Amino acid sequence: MSETGTPGRYQRTTNGLIGSIIVVVLFVIGIVIFRSIFRSELEVEPEPVDYLDAVAAAQSAGREPAYPPALPAGWVATNVEVSPAGQRPQFFLAVLTDEGRFIGLRQEEDSLDDLLEEHVDERTDEEAPAEVDSGGARTWEGFSDDGGDRAYATELGEETVLVYGSAPEEDMEVFLGLLSTDPVASR
Repeated sequence: MSETGTPGRYQRTTNGLIGSIIVVVLFVIGIVIFRSIFRSELEVEPEPVDYLDAVAAAQSAGREPAYPPALPAGWVATNVEVSPAGQRPQFFLAVLTDEGRFIGLRQEEDSLDDLLEEHVDERTDEEAPAEVDSGGARTWEGFSDDGGDRAYATELGEETVLVYGSAPEEDMEVFLGLLSTDPVASR
């Protein structure tokens, strides 16, 4: 209490407010730095999906998706999508190679130009075709973009099959060679 009998008051200033904010920000930065020093690197493994069940379901609905009956050692399927019966046929499979490089497969009724624009790049360059016997096709048109992605495409009936991704050309051709439209083997 002050000599006059009234409680003491401290001065509230803008400088005091700014000083308090600086102290709080430095405290938060210190906590973040401390946590980053003592945290081990988080390694996330991709969650594999059983794409063959989805392929079998699509086949039992009368569709003929191109798919790999098996993947090379270390490769993992990470996503599969099949459009429900009664909708436009669409099939998508995402695979990571043993080096973690992406390969995607899309099979739809969309035009090749639309699929390339949507999933590869708005501007793609034509490359040499791949001569690989797979999934009902022998010749696959080749494409690339400025970012280093590659794509291969063919027609299966009324649908376009597009295989694309960041994987090296050799891995893409291995994937193309695995493709089949045969019924899924009983498991």
